[in-house]
Amino acid sequence: MPKDIPVSNGSFLLNFDSDYQIRDVYFPFIGQENHSSGQPFRFGVWADGQYSWMGPEWEKDLRYHNESLVTDVCLKNEALGLELRCSDVVDLDLNIYIKKIEVNNLKDKARQVRLFFSHDFYLYGNDIGGTAYFDPRSCSIIHYKIHRYFLISCWAHGQWGVKHFTCGRRSPEGSVPGKEAENGKLDGNPSAWGSPHSTIGIWLELPAKEKTNAYYWMAAGTTYPEVAKLNLEVHQKSPEELIRRSSKYWTTWVHKQSLKIKGLPKSITDVFSRSLLILRTQIDNHGAIIAANDSDIVRFGKDTYSYMWGRDGAFVAAALSKAGYSHVCMKYFDFCARVLCDEGYLFQHYNPDGSLASNWHAWLVDGKEVLPIQEDSTALTLWALWIHYQSLKDVEFIRPLYSTLIKKAADFLVSYRDPQTLLPLPSYDLWEERYALHAYTVASVIAGLRAAANFAKLFQDTDLAKKYDLVADEMTEGISQYLYHEGLKRFARSGSRIDGGYKLDEVIDISLLSLVTLGVLDPNDPRMIETANAVREQLWLKTPIEGCARYQGDAYQRAEDSPKDIPGNPWFISTLWLAEYFIAQAENQQQLQAALPYLEWCGKNALPSGVLAEQVHPVTGSPLCVSPLTWSHSAFVWTVLKYADKLTSLKKNSIHKKAGA
Repeated sequence: MPKDIPVSNGSFLLNFDSDYQIRDVYFPFIGQENHSSGQPFRFGVWADGQYSWMGPEWEKDLRYHNESLVTDVCLKNEALGLELRCSDVVDLDLNIYIKKIEVNNLKDKARQVRLFFSHDFYLYGNDIGGTAYFDPRSCSIIHYKIHRYFLISCWAHGQWGVKHFTCGRRSPEGSVPGKEAENGKLDGNPSAWGSPHSTIGIWLELPAKEKTNAYYWMAAGTTYPEVAKLNLEVHQKSPEELIRRSSKYWTTWVHKQSLKIKGLPKSITDVFSRSLLILRTQIDNHGAIIAANDSDIVRFGKDTYSYMWGRDGAFVAAALSKAGYSHVCMKYFDFCARVLCDEGYLFQHYNPDGSLASNWHAWLVDGKEVLPIQEDSTALTLWALWIHYQSLKDVEFIRPLYSTLIKKAADFLVSYRDPQTLLPLPSYDLWEERYALHAYTVASVIAGLRAAANFAKLFQDTDLAKKYDLVADEMTEGISQYLYHEGLKRFARSGSRIDGGYKLDEVIDISLLSLVTLGVLDPNDPRMIETANAVREQLWLKTPIEGCARYQGDAYQRAEDSPKDIPGNPWFISTLWLAEYFIAQAENQQQLQAALPYLEWCGKNALPSGVLAEQVHPVTGSPLCVSPLTWSHSAFVWTVLKYADKLTSLKKNSIHKKAGA
């Protein structure tokens, strides 16, 4: 089930699913310690003896307020005669999640309406040793274990605090979280332990055809005094004021760049602004940029996307820097310098606290010891750092990174080469499926070395700059010599080492376009034109949804009801890489227009909230795998900015030509 509307402040993140249930609760790191373990925190309503949990019985429209990280959720239940409008936000400074509920009585009679909120905490990600209790000092429900405390409270009809509640315990024969609420009452059980859950209720009196408001909040901390103080802050500032100030801040934040994007349809600029905001929700305040925080992926592989990948992080940092949000990424590059190993490379991924995460790559391939890395993660970090520097021109920030990150990583890229072909040694591909030499990896290494050379020139390290540029030149020549397929008249995605060169992989792959998008080859090089034509012809889906697959025969997350003749599911990043290639290739404004349908495809296949998943179903267009995927949003931001830059450049060239004539 896709996560439609994440809300976050960089320390405290909550994900809602498409039924408007809280499904993920991350604190104090974004992407680490999911305190719900993906179990739903349910929201239900009782009126006139009838009860309904949020689900199929409700008409739901899950969005955000324009240019804000405050949600705008509309809920309607004809059987209950009720309409609800909700706003959700995590305060920008305080670790407090606040929900405003406006309840509209659609009937011609006065009624009592009861709102219920159940909490199924798995503190530290497990259900052992927790406690839930009603705290008379703060008039709230508290869940705690060791150094994790969550305080839950509410306001209605001018009264502060929880009046209706129960605490229960999970067991094979025990209660289901929130089940008791279906009778419209809670028994007031004051505590539970072991595997506890809780439910609170808010009683509302509504005149006929009238509305009233209620507020619900959850404070996160590491001690009781901390959450009690946060609760007091809500009382002193008011829930409405906390929502208002956060909304104003995010509107101001996103306006920094979104107003500069002109000449594009509103459907594209809206997703652009939303993507900037979604990206911010996935960045931990300690620096890690998280790939995705959708816990549903755990069901498939018993692992998550809630890690810092150097590849994903680099693309996000580059997009945000290009968009003018370089300061957001400064801690990310410090994070990379901290976790970079002594030999100068990044492992596959890291936990948000900087510890090494689970590694999907083996240290042995065909019985031989190898490095279990994707070399592009290390290389792209340098590439992104140069883009960051170009945006901010903050040499003082770069100076300590020159020794701790830039030279260490670049020296590794130089050393990790085949002594005969001078191309990189094999590593795992960007899709984390194959161990070989990959065209995409070579392109990323060249881009990383060019960036390192630029930094060396910046610090007057002339000999080192020449060395990095020389190696990049040798690799560029190696692409033509070893990775061009004479029979197919295009480049190959990868090669396995044999005497005299490489046995080439003939499968067409969207990542081949990186030879242009990372600045290695000219987009109008005839060999690249043939490669791009093959990508478009073989990977573009001929279904009502369309979109571009990653490569021929991609089976990842492929649904059983998918057409048999498709290359794979359509991915947002694949579709956007096609757009980026056509943007690079365009020599006039008419040619540039060819990229617009790919951007519009992304807007059309976004969720109503503007969230982009990893991929979509090839027939229904429903989101597949994780949602949101941070990389999808960064690719959208990057491609829109590339389009805007190229449009500006072409307009200037047109003016100059007219002036010259």
